[in-house]
Amino acid sequence: MSFLMARHVLLCTLSLGLLASCASDLINVRPGSQRIVLLSSNQVSSCQFKGNTTVSVLAQMGFISRSVDAINADLLQLARNAALDAGGNTLVPGDRPELGKQIFGVYQCPTP
Repeated sequence: MSFLMARHVLLCTLSLGLLASCASDLINVRPGSQRIVLLSSNQVSSCQFKGNTTVSVLAQMGFISRSVDAINADLLQLARNAALDAGGNTLVPGDRPELGKQIFGVYQCPTP
């Protein structure tokens, strides 16, 4: 492999790694979204169901895989943003049809 080709491969790899590490920074944290709580399905019996939201993020950029923790944090933030739009204050995690995608139930629960 020539020096020029090796340099090109290295630059592409570094660029993809940088993009993968910065993907979380592209998720908008909307004001009020941190007040959206995460509960299990047996904890929302006194809450009003607002609907489901399906959120998705990139799990892999090129051949660089993102960490599961980073993917989960981004999914939760997107779901919190969606709960604000739906008028909810609570999320219940649901199915994960694939890595980088999750369904959440959105509820409006009484505040203590």
